[in-house]
Amino acid sequence: MAGKPKLHYTKGRGKMESIRWLLAAAGVEFEEEFIETKEDLEKLRNDGVLLFQQVPMVEIDGMRMVQTRAILSYIAAKYNLYGKDLKERAWIDMYVEGTTDLMGMIMYLPFQPADTKEKNLALIIERATTRYFPVYEKALKDHGQDYLVGNKLSWADVHLLEAILMVEECKPDVLSAFPLLQAFKGRISNIPTIKKFLQPGSQRKPPTDEKFVAVVRKIFNI
Repeated sequence: MAGKPKLHYTKGRGKMESIRWLLAAAGVEFEEEFIETKEDLEKLRNDGVLLFQQVPMVEIDGMRMVQTRAILSYIAAKYNLYGKDLKERAWIDMYVEGTTDLMGMIMYLPFQPADTKEKNLALIIERATTRYFPVYEKALKDHGQDYLVGNKLSWADVHLLEAILMVEECKPDVLSAFPLLQAFKGRISNIPTIKKFLQPGSQRKPPTDEKFVAVVRKIFNI
């Protein structure tokens, strides 16, 4: 199983998207094997390659890794995006958990009933602007560096940029009160590996639409 990492997931963002982001930021080429039907998922389960019967699953370094957090922390450590010591790693973890919470709210929005979507969208914007983004704005101000932790790119920066772009898809001017985050977005977006991932035709997936929601419901019986 040497060679490029192979990602097993649906053709959408979901929990795999942050893994795609991190590999791309590290400059790692990867292959994708898409789960397009219920049968595709059942085959993986029956073959015994999914530790907990769940995806995402990533084949990397001779392992079949599952559980998003485990996969992400492995990639971050392998490609030197996880800080220089335990304290930096702790800060990266805290920042990543914050953006994970925020992105989770957005990820599940398309799967919610129409009558609750508007209320939940308003909650996402409120949480982003009062709970999450102020933390990162202050972190950048206090730290006085281009990056959240240390003075080099880390998993926390990649995750935050992904979160910012997801929230901007919900509300384009969401960063209007956060000048340091606006500058951060510009800087991180222009890192060559990330800039490449943000170009049309990359392996980045589009926002979840109703058509994709229907496919996911069918595959996962939800």
